[in-house]
Amino acid sequence: MPTKIRLQRHGKKGQAFYHIVIADGRAPRDGRNIEKIGTYNPVTKPAEIVLDFERALYWVQVGAQPTDTVRSLLSYKGVIYKNHLLKGVTKGALTAEQAELKFQEWMEAKQSKIENASKEMENKERASQKERLDAEAKIKEARLEEFAKRRAAEVEKQVKEAQAKKAELAAVQAEAEPKAEAVAEPKAEADATAEATEPVVEGKKEEKAAATAEATEPVVEEKKEEKAAE
Repeated sequence: MPTKIRLQRHGKKGQAFYHIVIADGRAPRDGRNIEKIGTYNPVTKPAEIVLDFERALYWVQVGAQPTDTVRSLLSYKGVIYKNHLLKGVTKGALTAEQAELKFQEWMEAKQSKIENASKEMENKERASQKERLDAEAKIKEARLEEFAKRRAAEVEKQVKEAQAKKAELAAVQAEAEPKAEAVAEPKAEADATAEATEPVVEGKKEEKAAATAEATEPVVEEKKEEKAAE
């Protein structure tokens, strides 16, 4: 089988990192390789491709078959186009100077295209970030508004509860005042009655004492006379 140019996987799970290697077509994918000519990191944006251009061109010229993914990488870096121009030089369709000039023009156009794509990607990223920040700001504003509404409702509820308690206390006080007056009136009447009956009681006591004295006075006199006769 012919020599292949393929990717050899490295890196962690979910963070793949590849080596671009020259390997025997019969060797396992991650087995021994003949030569490493570059690396490919698809995780970064844009993807990072590091390639030894001259060695890659050499292996393509000697017939090494790149896999589909590696062919795309080589085409992106201009290896496939340079090989095509060199074939034209070999056939006499172009001179080496013309081929080199065409390749430089292609590289400049490619670089300009890459820069434009990179700028476009940055602009999209900025626009996406701005949209994300605006959405987050709206969500935050909505949350603050909802919190303010809940807080206002809680304050209103507390005010109503305080007013209800105040009204209830006032009702209890209003209900208690007539009872206090009703209790005070009998007490005042009792005090007045006691004051009115007190002289009568005193007079009766005095009359009773005088009557007792009058009743006992002759007896005392009789006893004195009997004692004097003896």
